Amino acid sequence: MHNNKLITILKHFDKSDFNKFGKYITSPYFNKSQQLIQFFKLIEKGINSPKESLLKKENIWLKLFPSQKYNDVRFRKLSSDLLKLIEDYLSQQIYDKDKLQKSANLINSVGEKGIKKLYSSAIRIANNETNKHPYEDADFYLKQFQIQKNYFEITQHEFKHSAEFNINEIDKNLTIFFVSEKLRYYCTVLSQKRKDFDYELAMLEDTIEFSKKLALIVPTISIYYQIYLTYKEGENVEHYYKLKNLLKEHGLKFSSIEGKTIYDSAINYCVKKNNLGLTHFLEELFDVYQDYLSKELIYINGELDPFHFKNIVTASLRLGKYEWTESFIKEIKNRLPSSSRENAYTFNLARLYWYKKEHDKVISLLATVEYEDIVYNLSAKAMLLATYYETDETEPLYSLLESFRAYLSRRKDIPERYKKPYLNLIKFTKKLMRIIIGDSIAIERLKIEIENTPDGIADVKWLKEKIAKLEK
Repeated sequence: MHNNKLITILKHFDKSDFNKFGKYITSPYFNKSQQLIQFFKLIEKGINSPKESLLKKENIWLKLFPSQKYNDVRFRKLSSDLLKLIEDYLSQQIYDKDKLQKSANLINSVGEKGIKKLYSSAIRIANNETNKHPYEDADFYLKQFQIQKNYFEITQHEFKHSAEFNINEIDKNLTIFFVSEKLRYYCTVLSQKRKDFDYELAMLEDTIEFSKKLALIVPTISIYYQIYLTYKEGENVEHYYKLKNLLKEHGLKFSSIEGKTIYDSAINYCVKKNNLGLTHFLEELFDVYQDYLSKELIYINGELDPFHFKNIVTASLRLGKYEWTESFIKEIKNRLPSSSRENAYTFNLARLYWYKKEHDKVISLLATVEYEDIVYNLSAKAMLLATYYETDETEPLYSLLESFRAYLSRRKDIPERYKKPYLNLIKFTKKLMRIIIGDSIAIERLKIEIENTPDGIADVKWLKEKIAKLEK
């Protein structure tokens, strides 16, 4: 039962989820089956126990029905019923957090039931939740549309002469939601830039025209319109700078989920420009990340994506901000996902030591470590390879070159786009080690071969720096 869908989902639950779902399933409003309650408790016990046998179907059945022969059809029905309750619970969790949606539904409900004494309080609750709501994203305007629409539905029956007074609010909120979402998805299309990614979006020109007008007054549209311009007119860096300023001014008006979308657009722009040789965009990248971090939007469910962690460390190290980087790595460690925490921490700490030329510390961190993540493992081996070369550790270097090559050949799960550049790094490092300082013919031959290598070379910048030293 370990690979069962039900078990897989429940393994995503933390202690708090188990406690909350335990209360949910024992509520007679949501569940009236005592068997399902007992069934859940047995599974919870099995998940939290090192004894794998507790999750065997037959053992669970024996606890539930000690005097009955195992019935797989009935067991599947129990699993299906419990899964349905879990799905309802997950939906309920989202609903309970969404105060604006609840207030919109309350107006709708009291209107449907004709509970006139609750009209004023329902509207007051909606206004209070609107004023307290921290975000002004597209979802906010959708909820405002629903609130205003539901308010209109109850007032048009009770106060016919004043029923039209909020039509403008309905129209405004619906328009902002529509234009904002339309623009957001168009930006997603533009970000793909794939030949097979071809969409004909309806009313696109009208949406862009609306965006120009609304961008002056609505933060969500102003930001997505600016992102659109960075994609369409990327050579005009003023679009980026305006986007950066908008993020600083309005970033906190977005949730961390949508914050990821808008900040990633600025981050990707900086990375692209830096890769094109505009090196001052490395400082821009660091600035965007600083803003992203300070607003805490970068944390999804309280955790920092290891990809962003690595990007931040890379940018700060290339800018020579070693003290800041060391503090950041150590302070942020516990906010990395537990599944990849140690990998991300030790690898990026090793990179810091590499930049500081503290080679002994690099070797002590990487020499005996095999990272589960392939990208980390490949990068770590390449860093260790370079460290051995820098410290003239010839014997460990030759040993690593051979074990690295064997690793790449043995692992069938490594994509060719990763494998070939690292095999080329191994090949050219070996050739580099055989060249004598000042041998201009051999050096020039190696430089030409590197330039004409079609599959790319991992850490080619480091390789070229070592070749340049041989020329002196």
